[in-house]
Amino acid sequence: MSRAFWAPGRVNLIGEFTDLAGGLVLPAALDLGLRIEVEPAREIVLGSRALGPTRMAADGSGRVEGWGRYVAAVAAELAALGREPVGVEGDIASTLPIGAGLSSSAALEVGVGLALCAVADFELEPLELAQAARRAEHRAVGVPSGLMDQAASLLGRRDHALLLDTGTLEYELVPLPPELALVIVDSGVSRSLEHSGYATRKRELEQRMRSRVRHIETENVRVRGVVDALRARDFARLGELFRAGHESLRIDFDATVPELDLLVDRAYELDAVAARMTGGGFGGAIVALVEADAAEAFVDAIGSRAWICHASDGAREL
Repeated sequence: MSRAFWAPGRVNLIGEFTDLAGGLVLPAALDLGLRIEVEPAREIVLGSRALGPTRMAADGSGRVEGWGRYVAAVAAELAALGREPVGVEGDIASTLPIGAGLSSSAALEVGVGLALCAVADFELEPLELAQAARRAEHRAVGVPSGLMDQAASLLGRRDHALLLDTGTLEYELVPLPPELALVIVDSGVSRSLEHSGYATRKRELEQRMRSRVRHIETENVRVRGVVDALRARDFARLGELFRAGHESLRIDFDATVPELDLLVDRAYELDAVAARMTGGGFGGAIVALVEADAAEAFVDAIGSRAWICHASDGAREL
């Protein structure tokens, strides 16, 4: 019998790169994501209309190329935790734009992880699966990413952001004001963590490079400030904090590109309540908080590919 699973992408409202140092993040799961429909099999055989097919051993062993590296790495991490080698056969369909900084890779890891656990009757707590998926990312492409993306995909809730302390793994849900719409705007500069400056920034943090550390320290304060502003519906303060966060990413962390900077400026010109770069940087997208009744006009005017999104529930079996 076929089984279906959903894993969303995420947008990070604020708290960029802080998960590299055990800091605070404030992402939200999106209503964009991927659906995996599978049935048990001897091997892992998955097809994707956008990416093509991939095939591998049920435990992820053997050499696999392309996007199959992520699948194989998840299977290998689950095998290390004791999952029996039960394969799956099926297809993956995605509504997530690849390379826009909305965590398509984390959604793939989480969705595949859920499916592989389900067919083998192997249970993991959400944060256990998130940690396995994060290790899989590192195993697949060598990127020392933090936990935010996978945790957001699993723990997200409709109409809420997720305040996560990536050091202690404590988290709480933060309601999002219904009068604000989430808008994602793609810069058109495609990137992947594998080929960005992400690993370099991680190394610079470990070396205690002053400007990189300053960004992390001030960004943690901004995360708390944004949570307070959301709860108080202090939209002017939201705008100030998002702008300060983007400037810190531009100057102290050197993770933006001119296209992102221009989009943030343009968003404020179009009366966005708040706007900044989101995701792993070096391309990708910005996130804008826009008055809900003005969101469609904002999308029409921004001059780049944009989506009105909603904070949604996390990964699950359908």
